[in-house]
Amino acid sequence: MSGRNGWEESAEAWTTFVDEGDPHRNHLLDPLMLELAGDVKGKRALDVGCGEGRFSRMLAQRGAVVDGIEPTVALVAAARERGGGPTYTEGVGEKLPFPDDSFDVVAMYLVLIDIPNFRKAIAEATRVLKPGGKIIVANLNGFSTASDHGWFKGPLGERLHWPIDEYMRERGNLVAWKGIEVVNWHRPLCAYMREFLSQGLRLTHFDEPIPTEEQLRAEPRLKDLVRAPH
Repeated sequence: MSGRNGWEESAEAWTTFVDEGDPHRNHLLDPLMLELAGDVKGKRALDVGCGEGRFSRMLAQRGAVVDGIEPTVALVAAARERGGGPTYTEGVGEKLPFPDDSFDVVAMYLVLIDIPNFRKAIAEATRVLKPGGKIIVANLNGFSTASDHGWFKGPLGERLHWPIDEYMRERGNLVAWKGIEVVNWHRPLCAYMREFLSQGLRLTHFDEPIPTEEQLRAEPRLKDLVRAPH
């Protein structure tokens, strides 16, 4: 594995995966993240770790002036090819190429798990945030990333429980699915919360979203999220 956590090699497979539709994003996270972003018309927004630009385009469609930053060259190329309004820059969350107090909204949408020095990335996100602005974050639940094996199954393949171990120890885990093979970082929730609060930020919303009955009818694969957070 070369590049940043395996993302260069996985870029094409990732783009295909997103294009096919990820129910966690489409049904569970998108509505909440857009709600938390609020009215972005005419506001400047930064999408950290924007990938192929999916969420950047969603913000642009709502009238935001969007910058997306992404370290994976192939994903930046895919984002630029798709257009949709945002400006895309190759770069890392730990060293944002923007002045202080630049953005009304900074989005970190399932990206902190991919950043080795997440503390520096949070400090940088705070630095470029305008006074009174907001950082909106979606992240994998620490109970999910603390499992090395996923669901523990019974003799008939039934899902019994989700075991976790070494919850308090920060570490990188190699994960693979649908041709994607990358490193996701596990950290306990307290590590993230301490860092955000140490930057002088104020927590205004926290949630562990579970699918509604309507969402379950639309996407039955989400039913496990009622039992264990992801």
